[in-house]
Amino acid sequence: MDKIELKDKYELTNQEKEVYRTLRTNLEFTGVENRVIAITSCTPDDGESTVAYHLARALAQAGKNTLHIDGDMRKSVLINRLNLYGVEKGLSHYLSGQAQMSEVVYATNKKNFFMIPCGTFPTNPTELLGNPRLETLLAGLKKTFEYIIIDTPPLGNVIDAAVVSKVADGSVLVLAADKSSKAL
Repeated sequence: MDKIELKDKYELTNQEKEVYRTLRTNLEFTGVENRVIAITSCTPDDGESTVAYHLARALAQAGKNTLHIDGDMRKSVLINRLNLYGVEKGLSHYLSGQAQMSEVVYATNKKNFFMIPCGTFPTNPTELLGNPRLETLLAGLKKTFEYIIIDTPPLGNVIDAAVVSKVADGSVLVLAADKSSKAL
């Protein structure tokens, strides 16, 4: 298994860390069967990628063998944020049959934390995510990882998150605090 050296651009405050620990605890209390979680939002820049990454990190820090999948094969923000340039294979390579599972799962320098980067941006991400290979991949990964967190694009723009949610055990909808209306 290849290794990725993650370099976080900023350190979370204690208050931010507590938010992710609370989210982790809430997820753990939904039941042991809820291990594959898709994270999405309604609109771009709501913070779904940030939440997905830090939730996965919080799970790993609690001793859970955790995999973070960058399922945003349209506009991954993690490539730049985590300096993942030069990673050769990722999710798009596996889903298109160009790589095996063992070639796209990367260990990291963070204990209990593993990643599958998005890979090359394909022209048909929705079709790839709807491919039966995603379900096969997740079934295989559930044998190794206690939690699998999948970062997906916003629902308001594309259908990718809904396609992924069909094979996930649950979904989290992230809303930006300063953009969301309290009116129902």
